[in-house]
Amino acid sequence: MPDQQSPAVSVIMPVLNEERYLRTSVRHILEQDYAGELEVVIALGPSTDGTDEIAADLVRETANHPRARVHTVPNPTGRTPAALNAAIKASRHPIVVRVDGHGMLSPNYIATAVRLLDETGAQNVGGIMHAEGENDWERAVAAAMTSKIGVGNAAFHTGGAAGEAETVYLGVFRREALEQQGGYNEEFIRAQDWELNFRIREAGGLIWFSPELKVSYRPRPSVKALAKQYKDYGRWRHVVARFHQGSINMRYLAPPTAVVAIAAGVVVGAAVTPWGLLVPAGYLAAITAGSLPAGKGLSPAARVRIPVALATMHMSWGFGFLTSPRSLAKRVIASRRPAVRAD
Repeated sequence: MPDQQSPAVSVIMPVLNEERYLRTSVRHILEQDYAGELEVVIALGPSTDGTDEIAADLVRETANHPRARVHTVPNPTGRTPAALNAAIKASRHPIVVRVDGHGMLSPNYIATAVRLLDETGAQNVGGIMHAEGENDWERAVAAAMTSKIGVGNAAFHTGGAAGEAETVYLGVFRREALEQQGGYNEEFIRAQDWELNFRIREAGGLIWFSPELKVSYRPRPSVKALAKQYKDYGRWRHVVARFHQGSINMRYLAPPTAVVAIAAGVVVGAAVTPWGLLVPAGYLAAITAGSLPAGKGLSPAARVRIPVALATMHMSWGFGFLTSPRSLAKRVIASRRPAVRAD
């Protein structure tokens, strides 16, 4: 039976075409080293694989579970923020844990997060996005995503000291903070975590990062999928920059600067002088050298793929940032929700 001294927890999961990892992800939730009651609310987008069938099986299999049950709620739009809001509305416990359908919680994740909420007084706590691959390509992407040459000094990718943060990966929230702010802004197809945490901070709430919290993450399985992911990241990071001008820094400007410099170097090298090719050549040399420490301990087949993963991430992110339409930012800015302070 659940421990009455530990607060009950709702785990919310937005899923779309997650048949590969959904069952394993939910198993990591159900097997948490946590004494309190759990519920898992899966928001089902319009998947074209076996995701819905797996979710239905999980509902049946946990129907008589003494401590943790799985429920589903529809998300016909397929959009992540809409899925999160639907799952929040359908859930009922005072602590709300966000997990993606390809994320694997470490065994004491929920217990540690509940403790940190109590110790820090934070409204949201989160930790490290620990990328782990299952084949040579995915292991190369994981190495790129956890290296400073790949993602800069982002603490939730590379680690760091516990402390106050602008935003965190996924998040474990106090329900009152989510309800006070009206949930996620559904215009933010990406970067919805940053926007919600911005409003929580504006309202005087604390966002807390801790390396004690770790979620294993499965990277995209192909160059094409990784490119789309990072193009979307760059596109929406520019929306955030226009939404909140004080949020931009050199880490975010590096990829678009690299894209422009490399494109200019190629054009100059082809049309004016071969010296222009030094720019793309220098970039290739830099990511190749940077991949050496990132690939320590990996197989040769994985290590040779790291420069490809790095270039895909950098160029796609930069291209998405540069081509992000101003009209998208205008629509998002028009949907701005003011932070709501507690009475």
